[in-house]
Amino acid sequence: MISTSRRIAAEFLGTAFLLAAVVGSGIMGASLAGGNVAITLLANTLATGSALVALILTFGPISGAHFNPAVSLAEAMQGNLAWKLVPAYFIAQCSGAMVGVWAAHLMFAQRVMQISTHVRSGPAQLFSEFVATFGLLIVIFGCSRARPAAIPFAVGAYITAAYWFTASTSFANPAVTLARSFTNTFAGIRPQDAPAFIATQFVGAILATLAFRWLMPAGETN
Repeated sequence: MISTSRRIAAEFLGTAFLLAAVVGSGIMGASLAGGNVAITLLANTLATGSALVALILTFGPISGAHFNPAVSLAEAMQGNLAWKLVPAYFIAQCSGAMVGVWAAHLMFAQRVMQISTHVRSGPAQLFSEFVATFGLLIVIFGCSRARPAAIPFAVGAYITAAYWFTASTSFANPAVTLARSFTNTFAGIRPQDAPAFIATQFVGAILATLAFRWLMPAGETN
């Protein structure tokens, strides 16, 4: 059995690398795109989706590769994660996310400590985060029941798509949202906009869990 300390370390490392990919690719894309926001977003999207596939494949056998407090909450609601581990997962994910942001800043010779000024507010942004998170959890639960080996690729593909079909560019992750409020780069979000994003993400995750229980009840087969 994998120890709790190793599971927590896996969540910390995986989330750190995820945020390094999100923020670092945003910085690189912005520096190379010559002001073309579409190209910057495309670079950010491809790097994030690809990193997710690699990181879930790497850390999935250790911790489940949640890298996301909303996913950990949903997995606990489904009985797939002990409730006593949820706070430790949350702390590992949020702290790992911050380390990943700082690592990205260091790699690109930027100030380590930053506060974002990127405005992301309004009903459309919040509804986008609800849709993004709800969809992410449905993808995870559906694949876990039918074809668990496909989860890394399905999650990477979904987030890649959701970057483009949501107005918010699909944060879908409270730890990611918190950490991105501390980078004043392409990937950032103002700290004052983050709490509403985070609340909406948790609501999306909870409702997705309840919906999936109805769609595919435990023990039911075709």
